[in-house]
Order: sequence, then structure tokens, then C-alpha cells
Amino acid sequence: MSATLKFSNSTKFQVSEFILMGFPGIHSWQHWLSLPLALLYLSAIGANTLILITICHDSTLQQPMYYFLGILSVVDMGLATTIMPKILAIFWFNAKVISLPECFAQIYAIHCFVGMESGIFLCMAVDRYVAICRPLRYPSIVTNALIVKATLFMVFRNGLFVIPVPVLAAHRIYCSKNEIDHCLCSNLGVTSLACDDRRPNSICQLVLAWLGMGSDLSLIILSYTLILRSVFRPNSAEAASKALSTCTSHLILILFFYTVVVVISVTHLEESKATLTSVLLNVLHNIIPPP
Repeated sequence: MSATLKFSNSTKFQVSEFILMGFPGIHSWQHWLSLPLALLYLSAIGANTLILITICHDSTLQQPMYYFLGILSVVDMGLATTIMPKILAIFWFNAKVISLPECFAQIYAIHCFVGMESGIFLCMAVDRYVAICRPLRYPSIVTNALIVKATLFMVFRNGLFVIPVPVLAAHRIYCSKNEIDHCLCSNLGVTSLACDDRRPNSICQLVLAWLGMGSDLSLIILSYTLILRSVFRPNSAEAASKALSTCTSHLILILFFYTVVVVISVTHLEESKATLTSVLLNVLHNIIPPP
């Protein structure tokens, strides 16, 4: 499909839309993937909805840890819904065209939701630290008011923190190619089409990732280091067993989440051209819920 072009003040032609080509290398039969992806999406929505309903109706689960799990479910549904309708439209209706504002809005939403997932994991880690290391003070520290404040802080932090990413992407000059070998608008995938220097975008994303998710991960590691130091004391075998059984599932979620994020980021930075594996991993990471 030919690009729709308009003449800009910089004496270069600026594309007015992008074309999402889908999965690299399998464009001719990628529509067959729409059914499993749609089932995964519906399963993710159903599973997260079930989590929310269970927490609301079971009084024994109305505790801070499960409240954070419910908030994480809402974030997961928001992230999946940000990308899946467009992906299914590409496969079912060949609706590959996406306007620049829509593309940059999707970049913003994806970064915002992923950052919020990281923030909620941090809240869950702090909750476990207080519950295990400060059990007598737990009810007075981790209150419903604290949960609301922590959630609002994460919403505003990530909502404001990621604004430079789409803004810098929007200031690039896209004067030639407008076909993106992807199912969604990723920052590095979009800016790789820019005719001018995209290094500010890459540096900005890297810095924000370290300041945001990097600080979250550092505090999570600190929390669990303090937990392990506390439970592995002499004469505390029972406490250690109980703490490990409580925290193991959370640690697995954290390990999976950050490992996939790192792999996707490194893949995008190392490879000049998107591959089927990297694109599929990116899509699945945004659809499949951590819980």
C-alpha cells in the first residue's frame, strides 16, 4: 500500500499514517493466528474478571495482598485491550492502517500499563516485607488508605513519566517508509522508520526504564533480601517455610515479568529488523496476564 504523504515545512515529505504489517515473514497466513490470539485474549479477560469477582465476594480474600492482585488484574485487562482489537482488525478485516496520533497514543498506553504492572509488583513486595518482618505493625501500616494512595501514586507516576516517549516519537520526521513489521506500535519499531536521528528516543526510553522499572526492581530485590535475612535466622525454620510458601508465587511472577521485558528490550535494541520471535513474544507478553 502506498503511503499517504503531505508536504512539510522541512522540505521533506511526512507520512500521515503507518501500516501495521503483522507478524514478519508470515504475512500470507498470519490470519490463522487470529483464533488462538482471540481465545488467549478472552481467556485473559475471563481469568482477570474471575479474580476480581472472587476477591469481591470472598471475605477471606479482602486483604491488602489480594487488593493489589485485583488492581494488577485491572491493569492487565487494560494492557491487553490496548492492543488486541487492532491486532484482530488487522487479521480479520485487513485494517492495517493506523494514523500517527493513534499510533503514538498506543505507544503511550502500552508504556503506561507496563509501568503500572511494575509498580504494583513493588507494592506487593513491600506488603510482604511488612507482613513478614513487621507483623505486629502490619494492620496499622498497610491500611486501605495506604493501598488507595499507593495505587493513585502509581497511576500518576506512570501516566506522567512516560509522556516523553510518544512526544519524542511524534517529533521525528517520517519521510519515506511507513510499513511497520509488527502488530502494534512499539516505540523503537516506529522510530526505526524515522529519517532523522532516533537516538534521543532510544536514550529516553532507556533512561526512563532504568528510573522507573529499574528503581522498582531494585526496591523489590531489597524487600526480598530483607525478608530472607529475617526468616533465615536460627530457630526460625517454621517461619522461613511459611514465608517462602507465601512469597514463592510472587517471586515467580516478578522473575517472569522482568525477564520477558528485558528480553524484548534487548531484542529490539540489538536487531535492526523485527523478527517473528520478538514480535510474537511482545504480543503474548501484553496479552497473557501474570496472575
